[in-house]
Amino acid sequence: MTTTTPATSSRPVSAPPRTSLARRAAHRAPWWIAVLFLAGVAVLWVYPFVWMVSASLKSSMEVFTAGLALIPEDFAWENYSRAWTDAGFGRYMINTVIVTLATVAIVVVRCALCGYVLGRYSFRGSKLIIGILIATLFVPTGYTIIPVVKLSMELGLLNSLTGMVLALAGASNVSAILIYAGYFRQLPKELEEAAVVDGAGFLRVFFRIMLPLSMPVTATVGLLTFLFTWNAFFLPLVFSFSRPELRTLSVGMQAFVGENATDWSGMAAAGVVSILPIVALFLFLQRFFVEGIAGAVKS
Repeated sequence: MTTTTPATSSRPVSAPPRTSLARRAAHRAPWWIAVLFLAGVAVLWVYPFVWMVSASLKSSMEVFTAGLALIPEDFAWENYSRAWTDAGFGRYMINTVIVTLATVAIVVVRCALCGYVLGRYSFRGSKLIIGILIATLFVPTGYTIIPVVKLSMELGLLNSLTGMVLALAGASNVSAILIYAGYFRQLPKELEEAAVVDGAGFLRVFFRIMLPLSMPVTATVGLLTFLFTWNAFFLPLVFSFSRPELRTLSVGMQAFVGENATDWSGMAAAGVVSILPIVALFLFLQRFFVEGIAGAVKS
């Protein structure tokens, strides 16, 4: 007796739906548009700096005849030696480093203390103080130069690096104070309470606990102050007007401008020398800069 097994019906397996290339391209079109737009902005942003580096390696005549070409015909490395020695940029670099580092140290300590008090303590008149600080943002620098110069003359600090440092560090620095205040406000109060129980005073709590914890904000404030001081022109010009040996890099650019001609290639070389420390510092502190801004905005 033979038995027949029923035949199993084979169902066709449907293929997974395919996304067409047109739909996929339409889905990614906004992303490509954003990439192309940002690439164009990056080229427009970077090109002047690349052109300055290129001009620093050209002769003064080639700067005008080459147009937008970036590769020099003959690399004129002597432009850098002329800017460093003949124009005195070696001395200007030392002055700028001294003034910038001293200003950054004073601003960081002063703004950190002020931000710590405004961010951690509630007292009568604190909002009024913050309002006065914010109001100083609308006062142009040129309006304060006369009292600054008059006070520096009375103190005998007008034609000196010390007076230049105090004038640059004496600004209100409202943004730095508010960044510190916002960062300190979000820290837990148990840190201070534990330190006070152990017998620590105000300054010890600040310098041993709070200031080390605010390293991202300190890097941010230090970098912003460094950029401002390194590129400052008006105050260093006033404080070194009668003593050219006290010039900073930004003021020293005037050495390339003569009565009848301007040394454009030497000025470009001096500009490259001036901007390299800023670029190196930003690349080193960019992670702390982003963390400090993010922490202050979050608070």
